Amino acid sequence: QVRLVESGGGAVQDGGSLRLSCGTPGKITSTFRTYTMGWYRQAPGKERELVALATRGGTTEYADSVKGRFTISRDNSRKMVYLQMNSLRPEDTAVYYCHVDQYGEISWGKGTLVTVSS
Repeated sequence: QVRLVESGGGAVQDGGSLRLSCGTPGKITSTFRTYTMGWYRQAPGKERELVALATRGGTTEYADSVKGRFTISRDNSRKMVYLQMNSLRPEDTAVYYCHVDQYGEISWGKGTLVTVSS
């Protein structure tokens, strides 16, 4: 298991921006590079869904609902992954979870709440 520490959630109005951060304290850089990092979210009464991935190979993937608004990035030297969220909408309200996949070994953060009001 990988310990993940998330930050950056909060409350914003429709159209606002937030940046989420997720770190992997205690891991060395060479190990972090083997991770595929991602962000998932779970809204009240709904299943957890993929938001964005930053793979170990350097590619990114996004859910259709966030394409063009959200950007995932990773800083391997800092062992961090970020999610820049722009043009937020009320339907983006959810708990956002950092996720790591190390060749099939999965770990989750505790989640950070994002609330977007209209």
